[in-house]
Amino acid sequence: MEIDRTTFGTITIDEKTFEHDVIIRLSGEVVKRKKLSKKYYGTSHVLSKDEAKFVFENGCEQLILGSGQLGNVNLSLQAEAYFVKKGCTAADDHPVELVEGILDETSDTARGPGGGRRHPNNEEATNAA
Repeated sequence: MEIDRTTFGTITIDEKTFEHDVIIRLSGEVVKRKKLSKKYYGTSHVLSKDEAKFVFENGCEQLILGSGQLGNVNLSLQAEAYFVKKGCTAADDHPVELVEGILDETSDTARGPGGGRRHPNNEEATNAA
């Protein structure tokens, strides 16, 4: 599996272009991201614990999160804690880094939306989750 390129609003994987956020499952299946976080934070730029539960798969050791073209997507504190509890680290990657080959189909790594950084307003927003 190869991420060929990204632009604002699109990602091309194995020569197929998607015009929505995606999750690449451990099996290689590409699924549309369910933006479950919007109801908690009013934005899909913060990954909530509920969305983390949807993204996580048993056997995943590392979650690689594309932070978006502008680097705006972040993990909530609850999502980060959930991944830690599951023994899954989170890496924050800009789309250019993803295209340059960080992902490979042989690793036990889930790939998905978001960024590995905490949202600057998480202290106020975390009580909503």
